[in-house]
Amino acid sequence: MAEEHGSTADACGAQAPGHRHWTVEEHLADVLAGVVPLPPIELQLLDAQGCRLAEDVVATGDLPPFDNSSMDGYAVRTADTIGATTRYPSVLGVVGEVAAGAAELPKVGPGQAARIMTGAPLPPGAQAVAPVEWTDGGSGSGQAADRMAAPVAGEEVRVFQDVAEGAHIRRRGSDIQAGETVLTAGTRLGPTQLGLLAAIGRGTVRVHPRPRVVVLSTGSELVQPGEPVGPGQISDSNSFTLTAAAQQAGAIAYRVGGVPDDAAVLRGVLEDQLGRADLIVTSGGVSVGAYDVVKEVFADYAGMDFRKLRMQPGKPQGFGRIGDGDAGVPLLALPGNPVSAYISFELFVRPVIRTMLGAPDIHRPVTRARCTGAVRSPAGRRQFLRGWYDGGEGTVTPVGGSDSHLVGALARANCLIVVDEDAVAVAAGERVEVVLLPD
Repeated sequence: MAEEHGSTADACGAQAPGHRHWTVEEHLADVLAGVVPLPPIELQLLDAQGCRLAEDVVATGDLPPFDNSSMDGYAVRTADTIGATTRYPSVLGVVGEVAAGAAELPKVGPGQAARIMTGAPLPPGAQAVAPVEWTDGGSGSGQAADRMAAPVAGEEVRVFQDVAEGAHIRRRGSDIQAGETVLTAGTRLGPTQLGLLAAIGRGTVRVHPRPRVVVLSTGSELVQPGEPVGPGQISDSNSFTLTAAAQQAGAIAYRVGGVPDDAAVLRGVLEDQLGRADLIVTSGGVSVGAYDVVKEVFADYAGMDFRKLRMQPGKPQGFGRIGDGDAGVPLLALPGNPVSAYISFELFVRPVIRTMLGAPDIHRPVTRARCTGAVRSPAGRRQFLRGWYDGGEGTVTPVGGSDSHLVGALARANCLIVVDEDAVAVAAGERVEVVLLPD
């Protein structure tokens, strides 16, 4: 696929009369115009994993909902344990047992104790819990363990330590109180957030759903990985890279294998995919080659636009909507060279996915670092070089060259080094902008 090969004047940033080259910022603004978070829906908790909350979540009750024991032991009155030692223990009558989930609770009066299990409600009259290890009901021996499991009628328990008021009790509302906002709109729901929602009694939650992204790559030269590669053919890597990138950004991504350079086939594939897509991403066919059918097919859809950007790699770009006018599905057409496709995804597609998710952070984090090697850049284009960022040293090292087919270097990079349009070179030791690409 032709992509970056223009005239010498074009490579130096000059523009042919009547042909505008857009900046990265201008193109991104156009792409994001009209993109909003997907409409909220109500989902079961596990179905909402990875989604963003569409509203604040307020607790309707306290958590814990009642005072309960944090230990296996005995619920006691503190006055009954004052001065207790191994030699002179407090001897208390056991009035009953309280298990987790118990509804009927014995009352603990002077000189009494109730055996209690972890998580069980504190019985009336009790002020603290003596851990079983502090008593002759659980010194770690087999006999002690048997005593903890034995019937309680008529038992006595010896307590060998003072027990302070409130000891080993989880107080009602000590974690969350009724009326408290526990999660705010925009929060991403992971395992701990879903656990919190379940703990406060929520069975469903209102979220912005994860966008469904269809990824397809075009080119008659493409074969599926694992299949024999014939003369002039290559394995399709773009669809795997971009599908994985969409999933990493938070989308539900569907990979469509390589589509040949056949306008009728491409039209059919697009029509088939519209029903399950909130966003379509294509790679290849956006340049000036004789077999670049993407432009030909997309010309059938009003609002599709193809343009050249002042960037390298990734100069040719296309975007718009296909389907029913303004209500159509957004589509971003990326270049076919693997590095161009991936960098274009990071700059333009990822922000669209993150916006649809309702995420507050739609861009990758950016920092500055000292460049360990000298690099050159074409005048008039923003260069995105692959690099390795060392946060501890505050340095970034170029990885591989600037060619847009070098997937090996891309796989070894953890950042992009940005050289702005007005710079043609960066000296070793000079500070540069770095776009971080964390896992």
